[in-house]
Amino acid sequence: MYRRSLLAIAKLRVLSLLCVIALSSLFSVSTFAANSIDGIRVWPAPENTRIVFDVKQKPDYKFFTLSKPDRLVIDFTDTKNTVSLRSLAVNDPRVKLFRSSVSKGKTRLVLELTKSYQLTVFPLAPAGQYGNRLVIDLYDKNRSQKNVSKPKESVGDIIIGIDAGHGGEDPGSIGGKGTYEKRVTLAIAKKLQKLINNEKGMKAVMIRSGDYHVDLNRRTSLARDKHVDFFVSIHADAFHTPKPSGASVWVVTKSRAESELSRWLLNREKKSELLGGGGGVIKNTSDSHLALALADMSKEHSLGVSFGVANNVIKELEKITTMHKKTPQNGNFAVLKSSDIPSILVETGFISNHKEEQNLIWSKHQQRLADAIHNGIKNHFMAHPLTGSYFASVGYKKHKVRSGESLSVLAKRYNTSMSKLININGLKSNSLRIGQTLKIPRTG
Repeated sequence: MYRRSLLAIAKLRVLSLLCVIALSSLFSVSTFAANSIDGIRVWPAPENTRIVFDVKQKPDYKFFTLSKPDRLVIDFTDTKNTVSLRSLAVNDPRVKLFRSSVSKGKTRLVLELTKSYQLTVFPLAPAGQYGNRLVIDLYDKNRSQKNVSKPKESVGDIIIGIDAGHGGEDPGSIGGKGTYEKRVTLAIAKKLQKLINNEKGMKAVMIRSGDYHVDLNRRTSLARDKHVDFFVSIHADAFHTPKPSGASVWVVTKSRAESELSRWLLNREKKSELLGGGGGVIKNTSDSHLALALADMSKEHSLGVSFGVANNVIKELEKITTMHKKTPQNGNFAVLKSSDIPSILVETGFISNHKEEQNLIWSKHQQRLADAIHNGIKNHFMAHPLTGSYFASVGYKKHKVRSGESLSVLAKRYNTSMSKLININGLKSNSLRIGQTLKIPRTG
């Protein structure tokens, strides 16, 4: 009897030990793992989906894809997942489902996909408010074909590309009250879009229309695909103290434009479309000096238009807000680099300044900023319209009176009447003085 009791106790101890071993192996990854997945963010965009894993430490991972059905599998070593996967894919057109399993010291995440995608996977070190991350980009395989549009046959509308800075997992600067720059820029951009589309002779193209990430180089590519005539990027400034305030307008540095130009010229057979109106000649000519001269003219024209619009936008911004800088500033910004597209970057105010943060989230002030940017762009193109555009057939151009010119001579030269010149210029007589600037009605 005593021996039977000892045997029973031994059996119970063995069973208990086996249960402990089984349970420890089951929960070893999830309970005692050195690393953890603490957040998963999914950012759908028109051309891609970005998935960001927030991990406690630098991720140790491997990944592979499977087909029939299409899946992406990521194995995290010695890592536990603390995130619910149930609703992550609800609003995404590319990922149908997230699921996970734990086996042999690894956490496996499986992304069930709607089809096969171009894939990019890369880790990011801690930066700003973010810690370690693993980033996955799923790109539509036909995205380059989707955005190829027919060549622009005529000018007609002046097309304005509107770029709302940051987006998706990139919030930009964050104000003291927690305001995200990406939300401010998108709100102003949408108001500007409406103003431009309501302006006869102008049309808006949004580079980012929602809360998603667009690569900086892709922003100018999208603008080019849509035959944008002018590009405006909207941002909100920040500083490590709350004191600085005011708006500013930036154009690309000449050195940045020249370095991009040099890079294109090295491969002008493929890149001639980036070099403006002379692109065809630049591509086909064997004369490198001619190619350089034409490309340089395109760059100089683009810089000239950029400065012209920048000055006009500053004049309008001065009416409604404080200016941090009262003249156009030169900056080495990636979104301003293309020598074929005139462009500006508008810092609408300092989100790090408490008063301006309040203004930047105020819809009425956002509307004022959009009005100022719209009016500045419009004023430039009314004074310097693109050939063949609607603006070239309306409004006025300017003429500075030179020696020997009279009202009758100018009326004949510009195919108008003396009475019309008198009325639109508020003249009290037919007399003109040398150096006087007259408005001349456009006739087409």
